[in-house]
Amino acid sequence: MNLTRDPVDAFVAIGANLGDPQNTVLLAFESLNHLPGTDLTGRSRLYRTAPYQAQGPDFINAVAQIKTHLTAPELMDALLALEQIAGRERLFVNAPRTLDLDLLLYGDARVSSPRLTLPHPRWRERAFVLYPMADLIPDSVTATDFKRVSGQAIQVVAWDKP
Repeated sequence: MNLTRDPVDAFVAIGANLGDPQNTVLLAFESLNHLPGTDLTGRSRLYRTAPYQAQGPDFINAVAQIKTHLTAPELMDALLALEQIAGRERLFVNAPRTLDLDLLLYGDARVSSPRLTLPHPRWRERAFVLYPMADLIPDSVTATDFKRVSGQAIQVVAWDKP
């Protein structure tokens, strides 16, 4: 990690639908804030959604805004490590999960590699990402975006500001 590099604003989607998902999401905010060279600068409300293109019980979802000195690949590695610590198992595609962390945006970076795509290619297709993003950066989500996800049920669970 290079602390002399300017920090980058990044956004991370957080979701869980196994165990105690609400507590897991709240702990994920704290964990992100403790990553090396990283500060939590914003957090959305918590939302409950039915699984979308996934299975299992309802999800609790949120988005975290961070300022980080980590590179995008370093941040991705850190997110995967946090999932592992939370007991994430990848038994099959879109399996229920104890914790899911997706890097949505990393500054203005555009990356297309087998390991990482930025911005996240499907963030505008998912209500469980759009609504929390609108909490943090309202101008990033359009009426067209909301219309696209209007069939996806979503409800606010909590506004848990730090």
